[in-house]
Amino acid sequence: MTGAAAATFTALLLAHVLADFVLQTRRMVTDKRNPGMLLLHGVIVLLTAQAATGQVSAPELLALAGVHIVIDAIKTYGNLNRIGGFLADQAAHIATIAALSLYAPNLWHDGIYSENAWLLPLMALVTGLIAATTAGQYAVGILMRPHGARIRNNGLRDGGRMIGMLERGLIFLLILLGQPLGVGFLVAAKSILRFGTATRDQRTAEYVIIGTLASFGWAIAASYATLGLLTLLPPLEIGPLLP
Repeated sequence: MTGAAAATFTALLLAHVLADFVLQTRRMVTDKRNPGMLLLHGVIVLLTAQAATGQVSAPELLALAGVHIVIDAIKTYGNLNRIGGFLADQAAHIATIAALSLYAPNLWHDGIYSENAWLLPLMALVTGLIAATTAGQYAVGILMRPHGARIRNNGLRDGGRMIGMLERGLIFLLILLGQPLGVGFLVAAKSILRFGTATRDQRTAEYVIIGTLASFGWAIAASYATLGLLTLLPPLEIGPLLP
């Protein structure tokens, strides 16, 4: 992927994670069978793509939003609600973004932000953080949903989700700072803290192990994917921005 295509891909990928995992409400997810709600999500996809690329009238972005709606409709009306459907849906979106970036690589360079190359690595970092934390929450939640009703939860409300967000955020930070060994200490610390819960019965132990491995694996994959994307972009230089 050329430098121009990588820049466009980075901007569109940020727009995608914002539209799918930050700006998409729970009601929009649960009521997506309503064509109006599906169309609303498509409008958000278009607006975030325009904002991220600095383009308003590019027809390629309208096509991207249209394809996004089609992919979501296939997932929704095809009842692809398990983890496989989620992963296939996201893979299709990312493949569409990659194809558009190769077809129209100058979307970023023709936009209003083109002279601010430092924005690109910053966008990549924000995208990676959202992918590791919020997208990871969706993925792990979908994976564990069939087993959640069988586990007695006496903990804090949404405590497990908060723990997952924090651990994935820490993993992302450690890997981006070049300290992957810290992830091992994080695994050890969580194992110790969760030991009492996991030893109550085999079902709970397996639930905790599966959820933990999925959460850690997702965060590690998102972190190294972010590092790979950063190698295609200009370095993040904030020195000239300081007074």
